[in-house]
Amino acid sequence: MPFKYLLRVRYIECDAQKVVFNSRYGEYVDVGTNEFLRAIGVLGDFITGDLDFQLVKQTIEWKAPARFDQVLELSIEATRLGTTSFTIGTTFRVAGDERILATIETIYVLVDARTLTKLPMSDALRAAMQDGARNRVTDHAGYLKLT
Repeated sequence: MPFKYLLRVRYIECDAQKVVFNSRYGEYVDVGTNEFLRAIGVLGDFITGDLDFQLVKQTIEWKAPARFDQVLELSIEATRLGTTSFTIGTTFRVAGDERILATIETIYVLVDARTLTKLPMSDALRAAMQDGARNRVTDHAGYLKLT
Protein backbone atom coordinates (compact mmCIF):
# COMPACT_ATOMS: atom_id res chain seq x y z
CA MET A 1 0.00 0.00 0.00
CA PRO A 2 1.36 3.42 -0.89
CA PHE A 3 1.77 6.23 1.64
CA LYS A 4 -1.56 7.86 2.48
CA TYR A 5 -2.30 11.43 3.50
CA LEU A 6 -5.71 12.36 4.93
CA LEU A 7 -7.10 15.90 4.88
CA ARG A 8 -10.52 17.45 5.42
CA VAL A 9 -11.98 19.73 2.76
CA ARG A 10 -12.49 23.21 4.17
CA TYR A 11 -15.35 25.50 3.17
CA ILE A 12 -12.97 28.06 1.66
CA GLU A 13 -11.63 25.41 -0.74
CA CYS A 14 -15.00 25.02 -2.45
CA ASP A 15 -16.43 27.04 -5.34
CA ALA A 16 -19.91 28.35 -6.15
CA GLN A 17 -20.88 24.87 -7.36
CA LYS A 18 -20.20 23.60 -3.81
CA VAL A 19 -17.34 21.32 -4.87
CA VAL A 20 -13.58 21.60 -4.38
CA PHE A 21 -12.29 24.28 -6.75
CA ASN A 22 -10.04 22.74 -9.41
CA SER A 23 -6.87 24.67 -8.45
CA ARG A 24 -7.05 23.30 -4.90
CA TYR A 25 -6.07 19.84 -6.11
CA GLY A 26 -2.61 21.14 -6.99
CA GLU A 27 -2.35 22.62 -3.50
CA TYR A 28 -3.39 19.29 -1.99
CA VAL A 29 -0.65 17.56 -4.00
CA ASP A 30 1.88 20.11 -2.71
CA VAL A 31 0.96 19.44 0.91
CA GLY A 32 0.75 15.69 0.33
CA THR A 33 4.15 15.62 -1.36
CA ASN A 34 5.69 17.43 1.61
CA GLU A 35 4.10 14.90 3.97
CA PHE A 36 5.39 12.07 1.75
CA LEU A 37 8.91 13.53 1.94
CA ARG A 38 8.55 13.87 5.73
CA ALA A 39 7.38 10.24 6.01
CA ILE A 40 10.36 8.94 4.01
CA GLY A 41 12.71 10.98 6.19
CA VAL A 42 14.07 13.51 3.67
CA LEU A 43 11.96 16.66 4.15
CA GLY A 44 14.71 18.28 6.21
CA ASP A 45 17.08 18.01 3.24
CA PHE A 46 14.67 20.25 1.35
CA ILE A 47 13.82 22.66 4.17
CA THR A 48 17.24 23.32 5.65
CA GLY A 49 19.57 21.57 3.24
CA ASP A 50 20.92 22.22 -0.21
CA LEU A 51 18.08 20.50 -2.10
CA ASP A 52 14.94 21.92 -3.58
CA PHE A 53 12.59 20.84 -6.34
CA GLN A 54 10.57 22.59 -8.98
CA LEU A 55 7.40 21.51 -10.69
CA VAL A 56 7.93 20.71 -14.36
CA LYS A 57 4.54 19.29 -15.34
CA GLN A 58 1.28 18.38 -13.65
CA THR A 59 -1.52 16.41 -15.26
CA ILE A 60 -4.90 16.10 -13.54
CA GLU A 61 -7.70 13.75 -14.44
CA TRP A 62 -10.98 14.34 -12.63
CA LYS A 63 -13.55 11.58 -12.29
CA ALA A 64 -15.91 12.91 -9.58
CA PRO A 65 -16.11 15.99 -7.34
CA ALA A 66 -14.91 16.32 -3.78
CA ARG A 67 -17.14 18.32 -1.44
CA PHE A 68 -17.00 20.41 1.71
CA ASP A 69 -16.17 18.52 4.92
CA GLN A 70 -15.29 15.27 3.18
CA VAL A 71 -12.10 13.60 4.32
CA LEU A 72 -9.91 13.02 1.31
CA GLU A 73 -7.44 10.16 1.18
CA LEU A 74 -4.46 10.83 -1.04
CA SER A 75 -2.40 7.80 -2.02
CA ILE A 76 1.06 9.09 -2.89
CA GLU A 77 4.01 7.30 -4.43
CA ALA A 78 7.04 7.95 -6.57
CA THR A 79 6.18 6.35 -9.90
CA ARG A 80 9.37 7.26 -11.77
CA LEU A 81 12.86 8.19 -10.59
CA GLY A 82 15.11 9.75 -13.19
CA THR A 83 18.59 11.20 -13.01
CA THR A 84 17.49 14.69 -11.94
CA SER A 85 13.72 14.33 -11.87
CA PHE A 86 11.06 12.33 -10.11
CA THR A 87 7.38 11.72 -10.74
CA ILE A 88 4.82 11.60 -7.96
CA GLY A 89 1.50 9.87 -8.57
CA THR A 90 -1.40 10.96 -6.37
CA THR A 91 -4.78 9.25 -6.28
CA PHE A 92 -7.69 11.00 -4.54
CA ARG A 93 -10.52 9.16 -2.84
CA VAL A 94 -13.03 9.98 -0.13
CA ALA A 95 -11.70 8.16 2.95
CA GLY A 96 -13.39 4.80 3.32
CA ASP A 97 -14.55 4.73 -0.32
CA GLU A 98 -12.61 2.93 -3.07
CA ARG A 99 -13.98 5.11 -5.89
CA ILE A 100 -11.35 7.41 -7.40
CA LEU A 101 -12.15 11.12 -7.51
CA ALA A 102 -9.02 12.26 -9.33
CA THR A 103 -5.53 11.20 -10.29
CA ILE A 104 -2.62 13.58 -10.61
CA GLU A 105 0.81 12.96 -12.06
CA THR A 106 3.40 15.56 -11.04
CA ILE A 107 6.92 15.73 -12.45
CA TYR A 108 9.52 17.58 -10.39
CA VAL A 109 13.17 18.33 -11.07
CA LEU A 110 15.76 18.39 -8.26
CA VAL A 111 17.68 21.65 -8.00
CA ASP A 112 20.30 23.30 -5.86
CA ALA A 113 18.41 25.43 -3.32
CA ARG A 114 20.60 28.49 -3.92
CA THR A 115 21.35 28.45 -7.64
CA LEU A 116 18.27 26.54 -8.85
CA THR A 117 20.47 24.46 -11.16
CA LYS A 118 19.58 20.81 -11.73
CA LEU A 119 21.11 18.22 -9.42
CA PRO A 120 21.39 14.46 -9.80
CA MET A 121 19.41 12.36 -7.35
CA SER A 122 21.56 10.86 -4.60
CA ASP A 123 21.47 7.14 -3.88
CA ALA A 124 20.03 7.85 -0.42
CA LEU A 125 17.16 9.96 -1.80
CA ARG A 126 16.47 7.37 -4.50
CA ALA A 127 16.31 4.57 -1.91
CA ALA A 128 13.99 6.60 0.35
CA MET A 129 11.63 7.37 -2.55
CA GLN A 130 11.64 3.74 -3.68
CA ASP A 131 10.71 2.67 -0.13
CA GLY A 132 7.97 5.27 -0.28
CA ALA A 133 6.76 5.03 3.34
CA ARG A 134 4.49 2.20 2.31
CA ASN A 135 1.69 1.33 4.73
CA ARG A 136 2.12 4.63 6.59
CA VAL A 137 -0.58 7.25 7.04
CA THR A 138 -0.44 10.92 7.98
CA ASP A 139 -3.89 12.00 9.18
CA HIS A 140 -4.41 15.76 9.36
CA ALA A 141 -8.19 15.28 9.32
CA GLY A 142 -8.48 13.33 12.59
CA TYR A 143 -10.37 10.71 10.62
CA LEU A 144 -8.65 7.64 12.04
CA LYS A 145 -9.50 8.72 15.59
CA LEU A 146 -13.17 8.78 14.64
CA THR A 147 -13.34 5.41 12.91
